[in-house]
Amino acid sequence: QVQLVESGGGLVQAGGSLRLSCAASGRTFSSYAMGWFRQAPGKEREFVAAITWSGGSTYNADSVKGRFTISRVNAKNTVYLQMNSLKPEDTAVYYCAANPRGWGTSVAHYDYWGQGTQVTVSS
Repeated sequence: QVQLVESGGGLVQAGGSLRLSCAASGRTFSSYAMGWFRQAPGKEREFVAAITWSGGSTYNADSVKGRFTISRVNAKNTVYLQMNSLKPEDTAVYYCAANPRGWGTSVAHYDYWGQGTQVTVSS
């Protein structure tokens, strides 16, 4: 069992940056692949980025490549999402998710979810 708590969201102007954090409970965090998803009003939840259990490989959605970076510090049970060059279309609730079987891009692939943190980008 893993519990996830996101933080770091807020209001930022277009072109600005934010860093989201996802703190995990449980001794097995280092064995879980982690992902970030987002959901804008009226839209389905969509994949943003993922990282393997070791942090050795990362994957990004095309919409955020070159702007967002996912990373993790297993000693701190924390995964991060550094978001640069933010755009108004990045406005959404951002969720972190965990899966012991490896990373994936679908919502159904992940077993555990946080409650989400709001990111709002003004133009």
